[in-house]
Amino acid sequence: MKRLLLALALVTTAGYALAADAPALPVTKAPAGAEVYIISPQDGATVPQSFTVRFGLKGMGVAPAGVVHENTGHHHLLVDVKVLPAAGQPIPKDEQHIHFGGGQTETTLKLTPGTHTLQLELGDSNHIPFDPPVVSKPITVHVK
Repeated sequence: MKRLLLALALVTTAGYALAADAPALPVTKAPAGAEVYIISPQDGATVPQSFTVRFGLKGMGVAPAGVVHENTGHHHLLVDVKVLPAAGQPIPKDEQHIHFGGGQTETTLKLTPGTHTLQLELGDSNHIPFDPPVVSKPITVHVK
C-alpha cells in the first residue's frame, strides 16, 4: 500500500511539473487600436438576476472559434475574475470564463444577488488571448 501511495504521489508531482513547464502556444498579434467593450449593462447598473449583456468590438471582426480569418476573434465573458487568463494559454472554460465560440455578441446571464464584475476578453481561433490582450474595462453590476 505504501508503494502505491508513493507511486501516486510521484505521478501527481510529475504531472504538476510538466504542466508548469508547458510551452506557450502561438499567439496572434492584435491589430493596433482594437477594442472590446460592454455595450450594456452600464457600469454601476442595478440588474435583475437574469439580464442581457451585449458585447461591442472596434478594429476587428468576430469569427467563431476554430475559424481563422485575419483580425478576427471571439468573445469570452469574465465574471468576477481578478486576474486575466495567462498569455499563450487557452482561456479557461468555467463559470467565471464563459466562451462564445459561436461568434455570439450577447448573452443572457444569470447571477446571484450581490455585486459582480464583468469584463470581456477576445480570444483567437484557438481561445488564446491576443498580443497585446484585447480586453474591456471591467464593469460592476449590482444584482438584486
